[in-house]
Amino acid sequence: MRTNPERRAALAEAAIEVLARRGARGLTFRAVDTEAGVPAGTASNYFANRDDLLWHAAAKIHERLGPGAAELADYQRAEPSRELVARMLRGLLQRVRADRTGYLALLELRLEATRRPGLRAALTETVRANLDGNVQGHLDRGLPGNETTVLLLYLAMTGLIVEQLTLPEVLPAAEPAEVIAALVERVVPAG
Repeated sequence: MRTNPERRAALAEAAIEVLARRGARGLTFRAVDTEAGVPAGTASNYFANRDDLLWHAAAKIHERLGPGAAELADYQRAEPSRELVARMLRGLLQRVRADRTGYLALLELRLEATRRPGLRAALTETVRANLDGNVQGHLDRGLPGNETTVLLLYLAMTGLIVEQLTLPEVLPAAEPAEVIAALVERVVPAG
């Protein structure tokens, strides 16, 4: 199996594009090779099997959707407050909107995980680690609220994001920033 990290990353990026456009059923090594513009057989040289490719795509999606170093530094400098929580949630929505393909691919992976126990275990571990990290970061940073606060924000934002990316016309006329403001006001304790 080949180990060129840049090529592996490019193939994982191509897999994300294929997942978002064709769904998990359309994700084949050949489709990834075509999307990446590499010779046939390249993806199969870099990934042991389809599950391995799916796992690498999932890891790359989480990397793509996470805040960058500058955004994290900005949050670290800010005073812990409800407004900071709202700003962080708006930042998340902005990143997801900017990478619609990545999030749609993640939704495809989640659906595929309902049929593939190995992928389900890997995604569960990744999402749990992400959620645990968010809880720990929230508490360490001194942001208002507790573990339940973070869980409620996570669940609400997941729903908001899915609606924004799939059927935005279902949502009321309120802007997402207004929805986030109302969410923070109702879920995050003052002070």
